[in-house]
Amino acid sequence: MEKGILTAREIHLFQSYLSEEEKSPSTIEKYVRDARAFLAFVQERPVTKELTMEYKSRLIDQGYKPNSINSMLASLNSLFDFLEWKDFKVKNLKTQRQPYCTEDRELTKGEYFRLVAAAKNQPRLCLLLQTICGTGIRVSELQYFTVEAVRLGEISVRCKGKTRVILIPGKLQGLLLSFARQHGISEGVIFRTKSGKPLNRSNIWLDMKRLCQLAKVKTSKVFPHNLRKLFARTFYYIEKDIAKLADILGHSSINTTRIYIMTDGSEHRKKIERLGLII
Repeated sequence: MEKGILTAREIHLFQSYLSEEEKSPSTIEKYVRDARAFLAFVQERPVTKELTMEYKSRLIDQGYKPNSINSMLASLNSLFDFLEWKDFKVKNLKTQRQPYCTEDRELTKGEYFRLVAAAKNQPRLCLLLQTICGTGIRVSELQYFTVEAVRLGEISVRCKGKTRVILIPGKLQGLLLSFARQHGISEGVIFRTKSGKPLNRSNIWLDMKRLCQLAKVKTSKVFPHNLRKLFARTFYYIEKDIAKLADILGHSSINTTRIYIMTDGSEHRKKIERLGLII
């Protein structure tokens, strides 16, 4: 590979490398998408450190949030590591860790229950919501919920070279097996399309968005990953064990888990007000 010359071929090789490294499908999709966006910016120009810095500035000018820019830069730096173009790498934007999440993004338990109630006439979607929120799985891990695994009461998931076991609550286990019987699913993946393939992530996302008006929940709060975060906050509120929660969620770093259990600013405000320091 000629240094500094980026084409679709290099990105294809990068994609193959990520697969060999057993990165998750969602990670591969994101890294490749970010790499292609950079290729569109570069066009036919040779890649240089200055050009990469220009791209970073372009992202800032386009109004992307710092965390989003850093996420895109992480994809590029990974690409440069693979191509052995390490001197083209750029540093992340410096950000201060926010101690709470914005209120218009945090899904509450009450809103979750309204979503489940709104989906009562859509049995598969209703059960899907409860499966993600009741176990804390990633939406990509629904494919591991097979009839055979659910009967055993635990799901074995392999991701990023690691294997973890997801325990299924007894009530959820009964609901999943009942759903499978009612829909003639005797083996294999439970959440499937009519052709028998695992449900597509984008279709799940759209189905959830359609519930928002009926459930009277802001669309900004409704997406699969927010169900996982609600599980995390609920678990931590009861158990106060962040290390155990990290294990359950499959996080290699507790710092990632801390992001999941952030509450909105109103909770922080209440704690500050209880200090009684204002006369």
